Amino acid sequence: MKKKLSIFFVLLLVASMVLAACGGKKEEAEPSKEGEKPAQEAPAKEQVLNLLETSEIPSLDSTLATDSVSFRVMNNVFEGLYRLDQNNEPTPGMAESYEVSEDGKVYTFKLRDAKWSNGEPVTANDFVYAWRKALDPNTGAEYAYIMYDIKNAEEVNTGKVPVDQLGVKAVDEKTLQVELKNPIPYFLSLLAFPTFYPQNEKFVKEQGDKYGLEANTTIYNGPFVLSEWKHEQSFQLKKNEQYWDAQTVKLETINFNIVKDVATGVNLYETNKADRVGLSAEFVDKYSSDKNFKTKSEPVLFFIRMNQKNEVLKNVNARKAIAMGFDKEAMVATILNNGSKAANYFVPEGFVTGPNGKDFREENGDLVKFNAEEAKKYWEQAKKELGKDKITLELLNYDSESAKKIGEFLKEQLETNLPGLTINIKQQPFKQKLDLESKMQYELSFAGWGPDYQDPMTFIDMFVTNGAHNQTGWSNAEYDKLVKDAKTTLLSDLQARWDAMVKAEKILLDEAVIAPMYQRGAAYLEREYVKGIVDHPFGPDNSYKWAYIE
Repeated sequence: MKKKLSIFFVLLLVASMVLAACGGKKEEAEPSKEGEKPAQEAPAKEQVLNLLETSEIPSLDSTLATDSVSFRVMNNVFEGLYRLDQNNEPTPGMAESYEVSEDGKVYTFKLRDAKWSNGEPVTANDFVYAWRKALDPNTGAEYAYIMYDIKNAEEVNTGKVPVDQLGVKAVDEKTLQVELKNPIPYFLSLLAFPTFYPQNEKFVKEQGDKYGLEANTTIYNGPFVLSEWKHEQSFQLKKNEQYWDAQTVKLETINFNIVKDVATGVNLYETNKADRVGLSAEFVDKYSSDKNFKTKSEPVLFFIRMNQKNEVLKNVNARKAIAMGFDKEAMVATILNNGSKAANYFVPEGFVTGPNGKDFREENGDLVKFNAEEAKKYWEQAKKELGKDKITLELLNYDSESAKKIGEFLKEQLETNLPGLTINIKQQPFKQKLDLESKMQYELSFAGWGPDYQDPMTFIDMFVTNGAHNQTGWSNAEYDKLVKDAKTTLLSDLQARWDAMVKAEKILLDEAVIAPMYQRGAAYLEREYVKGIVDHPFGPDNSYKWAYIE
């Protein structure tokens, strides 16, 4: 997303990919089927779950949201044609059934009898309106590109054709037809992503600029509604009685407190005010033998983004020096200590395998390792080319306590290994940090990315020229062509497509566009009575539809 990440939220993962059906097949959908585990009987215990969030929700407008915090909430208060189920497979949401043409390009969805939280029906036009809005260049949606597989989507988004030429139409109130440019193997999973959610046109227009920014200026069609939103403090979800599958939802209330400091979160857990809490390094050893201690590995990458509008960072030798100038193994062992792994790559390990059955990392291996000696050589060459002996760079960072420690570690490492470099750290609240990155008002930035769907393209596509999530100013014609080919002409040759993405990652890291740091692990405590929270490896992180208190 931009799944731009709020860095120590702990829950995602385990994955499988379902291919979109082709050849005129019709799929029927029923509540709690298609790979879902049977719904639990509602336990007698009060169904209230108390959780922690690390940041304020930036927006609940599906056409504007770009971050993991917003997506986590949206996945539980909205629903698209499909959602990810308990096995991380796409299962029907607002769609009741679908048919697909023989060539795999035209999908016709029949919508179920579902309602918005204000009682109005969810219609095919709600999808047409929301998707057109997301692609309208006047909206400025960063995630518009994720819809580019739809016919004329890119042309609409770039202003070449009007929005009514988008390949989506409401055949009638309960029938939605979607035409693709090319058949894609992960289309149903894509439909579970928040940018594809519907919006009620009448309600959205009534709210104007306030839509998605307050609990009462938003309406919902998912398992829960946002009932309370105290900005920068807390928010609350309540069961949505209008939801089509309300009988599956057991939780009545989910309370979220916004807590940026891990120690405060641990204290809330210890005093029974939180049911789940992520642990930073200093707490892992203390709680590792606790019966409620858990860990998991995640396909989420953290890295340093480098703004090439900056004179120093425009220099490839300076970027290479930074990319190999800090000890990642020491970072994950001493600062994180939660199962995170040093990352010498961008596409995560254990995320996806190719047509030949090999993990992406088996194909591409380690591409940018820590090497203080080599880093210094590149740095001295950069200083010579720049005519500078002293260089100061600013690192944009999150405002959490854990992020502060990582920032301090990077500062110490880079200043030690790259003589003449001074790093100043600028900590910002999550929402403001995202805004500064989007406006390219930074030099170095501590950034994170988690997958939107289970394919290397969700990482590789970020850095195409002028891409909404590029935010570095980097441009490379060969890279752009590899990405374009992998999304179009190579779809008929999956091994060639895979090889193109492998080559693209090499180019990205050979040019040190970013400096990979670590692949995230998570250590956390969770009460034994908390059951059924589903953690997803791609798309929004969590689903509470099947959760309950035992």
